[in-house]
Amino acid sequence: MSMLKEFKEFAVKGNVMDMAVGIIVGAAFGKIVSSFVGDVVMPPIGLLLGGVNFTDLAFVLQEAAGDTTAVTLNYGKFAQTVIDFVIVAGAVFVAVKTINSMKKSEEAAPAEPVVEPEPSKEEVLLSEIRDLLKART
Repeated sequence: MSMLKEFKEFAVKGNVMDMAVGIIVGAAFGKIVSSFVGDVVMPPIGLLLGGVNFTDLAFVLQEAAGDTTAVTLNYGKFAQTVIDFVIVAGAVFVAVKTINSMKKSEEAAPAEPVVEPEPSKEEVLLSEIRDLLKART
């Protein structure tokens, strides 16, 4: 089998395509969450803390001098990233919990009892003949 044909079979399999779609949707969801945290959640929190912009919070380790730029420890950006993570983790948790509860409700649903069809007249007659023959011997 040629390498190209083998790759084509691999790339078109369902689970590879599902994974690719999941990664693309996940990346887009990450951008939405980052925007939500940066543009909706953090400004009110910064306002409550006295008008602080979290992305600007940093410790200056070395001041800028001449052509060298300042060396900073950007803990505000880190805090925003942690909040992004918590929101994404919470959303994934809720999604997985919802999916699991839907699976459990499907499993817990009682299966309809299997109703066996009534035997036909021929089967009843043949059963009676069989029983009579057994009784004779």
